[in-house]
Amino acid sequence: MKIFKVKDKSGRLIYLTDERWKHIKSEHPEVTNFLEEIKETITQPTKVTAFYDNEKIKYYYKYFKKLKSPEKYFLVIVKYLNGNGFIITAYFVKSIR
Repeated sequence: MKIFKVKDKSGRLIYLTDERWKHIKSEHPEVTNFLEEIKETITQPTKVTAFYDNEKIKYYYKYFKKLKSPEKYFLVIVKYLNGNGFIITAYFVKSIR
């Protein structure tokens, strides 16, 4: 079951499944209340980078000044298959890698 679907800046469809959302909430409980920010990170990223050895995996970063922690970037990792993407995980980081 899909939680949501959005299009990235290039128009490709990206979705978040129940299974992945459960994983994110269990491994990174600090992002539980940031579902809208996950969408925003995909649709309006500060930067998108490629995983160093796999072009099918992209790192979407979004800077959120309002965060009280030192980790101001939201990182959403997406894997693309057959032209569409699905979210693998999401968490906060201090900087873009």
